[in-house]
Amino acid sequence: MSLDVPTAVLEAAERREVTDEQFLAVVRDSLPYAWEVVSAAAADNTGDKPFGEHEVPPPSERERGQLLRALASTSIRGALERHFGVTLAFQNCHRVAAFSSAQVDSEIYREFIGIRGQLLNQSPELRDC
Repeated sequence: MSLDVPTAVLEAAERREVTDEQFLAVVRDSLPYAWEVVSAAAADNTGDKPFGEHEVPPPSERERGQLLRALASTSIRGALERHFGVTLAFQNCHRVAAFSSAQVDSEIYREFIGIRGQLLNQSPELRDC
């Protein structure tokens, strides 16, 4: 199980009354490393850079698992994108980029998410990530 969901939030979900804020609190508390990485990438998305980015490999498999769960889940990823006001892109189990909505139709975004960008961001030490 990737999220530790408090009983009150489960009950709200059963009543179809769960909010983004409640869900985000569960994500932040359950996947703190992933929250930190996405938060850092979003904060790094400043006007002097083409996009915000986090490239540091996770310190352990536990943290890598958190990041993979957060970015592989459509609902978690979508909530993070709405909260931080970015579109997330992901490569190699650790490279997370945060693009503003204006950047999503840019050449740099297409390069990052394209097959060429993926292939050029490979290395033997990341083979099993």
